[in-house]
Amino acid sequence: MSDISAAALRGAVDLSSLRNRPAESAGAAPASADGAAAAHTGFVVDVTDATFAQILELSRTVPVVVDLWAEWCGPCKQLSPILEKVVTELAGRVVLAKVDVDANPQLAQSFRAQSIPMVVALIGGQPVPMFTGAVPEEQVRQVFDQLLQVAAQNGVTGSVGNEPQSEDAVDEEAEPQAAPLPPLHAEAFAAIENGDFRAAITAYEKALAENPRDEDARSGLGQVRLLDRVQGLDLQEARAAAAAAPHDVQAQFAVADLDISGGHVDDAFARLLDLFAVLPSDERAPVRERLVELFGLIGPDDPRVAAARNRLSSLLF
Repeated sequence: MSDISAAALRGAVDLSSLRNRPAESAGAAPASADGAAAAHTGFVVDVTDATFAQILELSRTVPVVVDLWAEWCGPCKQLSPILEKVVTELAGRVVLAKVDVDANPQLAQSFRAQSIPMVVALIGGQPVPMFTGAVPEEQVRQVFDQLLQVAAQNGVTGSVGNEPQSEDAVDEEAEPQAAPLPPLHAEAFAAIENGDFRAAITAYEKALAENPRDEDARSGLGQVRLLDRVQGLDLQEARAAAAAAPHDVQAQFAVADLDISGGHVDDAFARLLDLFAVLPSDERAPVRERLVELFGLIGPDDPRVAAARNRLSSLLF
């Protein structure tokens, strides 16, 4: 699973060819390939290559979560009901746009969907990463909380609704009915919202010290550590430094972190595995630890993680 950073996929995903398509009338459900409305609910809609421009425009008002899936994909069938449940409970604060990658190859190519399910958000027309692969409901909720925070930071705080509601009904639904976060998790989220990644790291570390089995804290710690590491890095400068010193562990780490943040997962894994292969055995431990941390971020069910783990095992033995 990937943490949410408002610029993380800019440059990694090219939606320019889809921006220029004529959008359909605002407020209408996107049309399916045969022209019929293709909405599941007011908050969950099917989207096609031809109707995606409307979703880009909508994301300037309300955060949009794009679920790239296919009928043959087993993990997609596990994840999609969770996404729909969480989005429906948010009652219009987020829209879920479902993209069948087999029927919409241009969208699949634009999002560089190397494996599915792949979930990406749109905020103000810009794509931001969420996660790849099926993840538990609790982690989905955690990432959606982060999405709403980032959207608010970028001024995207609107909502959509199925139909007009009475003033009383709006008041009743104004506060989301979500279980409160544990105190240290809440502390970490507040720190992330304020851009204080070091404080968030400290909060997650405390949570893990109290409960070493707290997988949400472990996942959050890995995500916020990545955000902290890439903050302020310049991609071109980092690549130049890594090219000039191919055995410099920290230089290679910087580019791998940027690649992960930008959605170039295979590139990041290949860089670190190549580095691991050429280092003396007594210098390999930090590279192995970083790989394991990044595996945790992407998720154990992702085929890219499985392939990288296999290569790491072959290099170890």
